[in-house]
Amino acid sequence: MRSLSRRPLHELSPNRICRTCNLPRRHFSSSLPSPPRPPASGIAPLASRQLLSVTGPDAAKFLQGIITANVVSSKGEPRTDPFYTAFLNATGRVLHDVFIYPVRGCAPGGSAQAAGDDGFLVEVDAAQINALLKYIKRYKLRAKVAFRAIDPAEMSVWHAWNDTPNSTTLDMPAADPSRIVFRDPRAPGLGHRIIQLAGHKPPEVDVERATEDAYTIRRYLHGVPEGQDEILREQALPLESNMEHMNGIDFHKGCYVGQELTIRTKHRGVVRKRILPCAIYDRAKAAPPSLVYDPDPDPEAGGSPEALTADMIPAETSIGRSGKRGRSAGKWLRGVGNIGLGLCRLEIMTDVVLPGEQAAATFRDGDEFELEWGEEDNKSGVKVKAFVPEWLRRSIDGQQR
Repeated sequence: MRSLSRRPLHELSPNRICRTCNLPRRHFSSSLPSPPRPPASGIAPLASRQLLSVTGPDAAKFLQGIITANVVSSKGEPRTDPFYTAFLNATGRVLHDVFIYPVRGCAPGGSAQAAGDDGFLVEVDAAQINALLKYIKRYKLRAKVAFRAIDPAEMSVWHAWNDTPNSTTLDMPAADPSRIVFRDPRAPGLGHRIIQLAGHKPPEVDVERATEDAYTIRRYLHGVPEGQDEILREQALPLESNMEHMNGIDFHKGCYVGQELTIRTKHRGVVRKRILPCAIYDRAKAAPPSLVYDPDPDPEAGGSPEALTADMIPAETSIGRSGKRGRSAGKWLRGVGNIGLGLCRLEIMTDVVLPGEQAAATFRDGDEFELEWGEEDNKSGVKVKAFVPEWLRRSIDGQQR
């Protein structure tokens, strides 16, 4: 979920607004219903994402110097396949996580480009598109490149998935000039990204029309962060945000802004914190054995319709050991219902063994952690458990061998 404090009320999901006084629900101690479980297969428009066009003879060379992925193929030619990447600041902190879609011979909106010109669509957090535009203009200098923020009415971003049993693929239509379709590379099974031209219907696939809430819940269950409310601007490190495991960093390309710290962390340092999916639960209950989205607490099973939900937890709330004082185990980022994302210390909150250690330093099976916030005389709190997705565990294990 995007930060309630940074979005106009008309952009908030109905589930995030009090129907009585039209204020965000974070102002109240009781919660409104969480979004329903995502459909097994679905397609959702992503109003939280917007496109920026970068065109011109120097477009590929220009982007090559300011993003973490390689814009050039192994043959030395501009890439033609979409990819995931990030813009960093000079100290190697993440500014924007983006998808980049190469286009050739035709500028967005249908206007022709000069023969051989490169063009790219950059998909970014919609609330930050002007900030990204301002940032990249700093590096333009004499490069022959042009920028334009694309109105959502001109091009829209969609996401489709299929989690039905015994199905491993989503049957997408053949190549069509009205859209760009590609498999999301960040985590296995996450789905397909779709860029749709205005005036054309989204792909006719045999799935249910869903909301962006459904897409967000699926991201959390896969452990995939997105946008500056989850990958904190100028705070998050790309490796702590799992970008190298989500196919967003090329460690063999040439220099780019923020490369020095990223490479040094990769080859010399140990990544002790990572963004992980988390489940929250009542302090009086046992920890959940697995990560499952539960939008409706069951009163008969001890749940309460007034229970605290993840979207009510303030961003960056510190995670502490239950009943103990000491070093913070991480911090909460964003959530919905009973799940969300946290930046977690691996050796404290998980059984992941870091390089150079014989066993997880302080983690013990049965350890519990909690989130607590509010004024001293009116505190709220829940317990929280971090999970390491299998795709991330396999990638970390393979990297350490």
